[in-house]
Amino acid sequence: MSIPDYISPIVGYRGWTWDTIGLKSLCGERWHPNQSLAARCRASAVVGTIASRVEGHDSHDAPHVNCTCGIYAAKSLEHLRRNGYDRCGIYGEVCLWGTVVEHERGWRAQLAYPKNLFLSPDALPFTLAEIWPRLQALTLYASDIFILDNDQTRSLWGKRSGFDPAGLDYLIERGKGYYDRRQRDRNLKRGDRVAILGRGIAVVEHADDTEVHALLRNGIMVRMRRNDVAWNQRNLRWEAKA
Repeated sequence: MSIPDYISPIVGYRGWTWDTIGLKSLCGERWHPNQSLAARCRASAVVGTIASRVEGHDSHDAPHVNCTCGIYAAKSLEHLRRNGYDRCGIYGEVCLWGTVVEHERGWRAQLAYPKNLFLSPDALPFTLAEIWPRLQALTLYASDIFILDNDQTRSLWGKRSGFDPAGLDYLIERGKGYYDRRQRDRNLKRGDRVAILGRGIAVVEHADDTEVHALLRNGIMVRMRRNDVAWNQRNLRWEAKA
């Protein structure tokens, strides 16, 4: 391992989670637009406690050669994919500079900022209304945004050109197809469980376009209109009012 102090950034690869506010590390730390992320050692921040004395941590800046602190990045996109980080929601290139600890397959850096962002189609919300606030939050980082689908790279937003019409059309068409598939997958069928509010969980015995028969644990059969049974996305289950 080496610990150079980089003035010019090197480029690595990493994954993030993302929401309507922006990017977060997998550990939950927020990345702010137009502001480099500075690493800090969480263990050395509690020097003097029993835990830190047991671990043998002294106060130090991050990253340190004898610690695991720092902002992580892989050396190749292939390595990132092999470890499943491309399925975290969003991934891409990240600029690293300051003090950097080099490892065989990646780095731990003092400072970092996203360079290019890649969206995996499987991780995209299935309607444009859902994804639009997230996309607007991503554009604040002034990093080029791409969609990577079956190794085909599609431009979605550029810091100099804005949104790409072809990229938006792709999102719209994919969203329509995804929504149709989700609707088909959510057909209520025999054996599914329905949370009947105020009554408990019932198992579907019969379901058609107009009526649902479901058996409660106490043996009572409940008959409901099909329109009264709906999928709750937040709770990830079928629900019906009593």
